[in-house]
Amino acid sequence: MTLLTLNPLKTAFDQLDRLAAWGWDIPLRLFLAWEFFESGLEKWHGDNWFEQIHASFPFPFNHFSAGFDWQVSMWAELIAPVLLLLGLATRFASASLIVVTLVAIAAVHWPAQWSSLAELAQGYSITDHGFGNYKLPLIYLVALVPLVLKGAGALSVDGLVRRVMGASRNV
Repeated sequence: MTLLTLNPLKTAFDQLDRLAAWGWDIPLRLFLAWEFFESGLEKWHGDNWFEQIHASFPFPFNHFSAGFDWQVSMWAELIAPVLLLLGLATRFASASLIVVTLVAIAAVHWPAQWSSLAELAQGYSITDHGFGNYKLPLIYLVALVPLVLKGAGALSVDGLVRRVMGASRNV
């Protein structure tokens, strides 16, 4: 390849880098907001089924009542997605949803018993065939990590606050 054939690629990648600086996080925020808000709405309109699984909740959540945990989970899944959509307090909202997801994995999605890594790997699925079903919550965790580490991009309330605070320091 010559320098001439690489130049259009470099130009295209430079354009993508500029676009990413503004909106790299938007697909993650939209995807996660939809998924968690949908789960929150199901809790809002459904009955509390945490009573049946509450003994599986990890510490310290197993020391609260199932009703309290249901309310905390529901409100976290309703409020944090709205914050993600706005890009407001993105790191806090993402960290909150990570906690909700870790509790869900421990209480619902992790296999009850496994004796080998091969058995545990069978739980890496969407449906539970007796080996757990932690694939989807793990995908959510992986998608939330960049938002915790980097926060929201420039097309967010957090980005606006950063720009305004940066401009006010220069005055």
